[in-house]
Amino acid sequence: MLKKNDVGPQTYRDAMARFAGAVHVITTEGPAGRRGTTVIAACSVSDAPPTVLVCLNRENAKNDTFIKNGNFALNTLASDQQALAEAFSGQTGLPAEERFSVAEWDKISTGAPTLLSGLAVFDCEIIDTKDHATHRILFGEVKGIRIGDAPHPLMYFERGYRFF
Repeated sequence: MLKKNDVGPQTYRDAMARFAGAVHVITTEGPAGRRGTTVIAACSVSDAPPTVLVCLNRENAKNDTFIKNGNFALNTLASDQQALAEAFSGQTGLPAEERFSVAEWDKISTGAPTLLSGLAVFDCEIIDTKDHATHRILFGEVKGIRIGDAPHPLMYFERGYRFF
């Protein structure tokens, strides 16, 4: 006999806290302006064509900037970049535009800001989106890549940053 258990919002969040994830800063720039935010929910979709996906909270209207610009860079953070993750998550109280001053950026292909010191950078053109519950999934075809020299990723686990 199957045993059912409570899968309410808090139980789900508690279980997801044990789901370790790499920390990224997703950025965009274009006619709608410049924006960046810290994310954990990102992964590879395909290598032919190279495609990644990122989940953004769609209840934050500022995240519409990504759709309006049609691009994003998924900047994977190294273990020594916790301050950058905190700045782009809003934890430091830095105004949105000043967050970019915490690191050095350039552009590879789409016009989105790309982190010079990232562990890996995926510069993407948005090819599709899907709304589900509170989030919007952005599918990005990778148009440019940078692989950094840092040996270890910044991870998020049990509601805190971890270094592996």
